[in-house]
Amino acid sequence: MQILGLRTTIYKVGDLEKAKDWYAQAFQTQPYFDQPGYVGFDVAGYELGLMPEEAPAGEKPDNVVSYWGVENIAGEFARFVDLGAKEDTPPVNVGGEIMVATVIDPWGNSIGLIYNPEFSLKQAEENS
Repeated sequence: MQILGLRTTIYKVGDLEKAKDWYAQAFQTQPYFDQPGYVGFDVAGYELGLMPEEAPAGEKPDNVVSYWGVENIAGEFARFVDLGAKEDTPPVNVGGEIMVATVIDPWGNSIGLIYNPEFSLKQAEENS
C-alpha cells in the first residue's frame, strides 16, 4: 500500500502566538517545532500543525474534520470548552461504543474528538 496513513492535520489561525499557547493547553503538549510560519506539535505520534492565516476567513468550512482519539470524550469535550472552544456537536454515539464530538477553536477551526475502542493503531499497522 502506498498511502501510509494520516501524518499531519493543519489548522490555520489568525494569531499564531496565541494559538500556540491555546493548542499547547488543549493538547497538553508543547510544540517540538516553532517558527514564524509554522508551529508543529507531536500528539501521540501524529503531527498537529498551526499555520498563520494571512486574512482571517469568514466562516470556515467543516467539510473535513480530523478526529483526535480520547478515552473520556465527555471530559475532554468539557475541557476544550473550558479552554475557550465553542460547543459544536456534543458527544454522540454513532454506533457500537463509538462516540464523536466536535468543538470550534477560537479561530473557527473544527476539532473532532473520538472515543473508538474498536480501533487500534496496531490493528491499522497490520492492515497496511
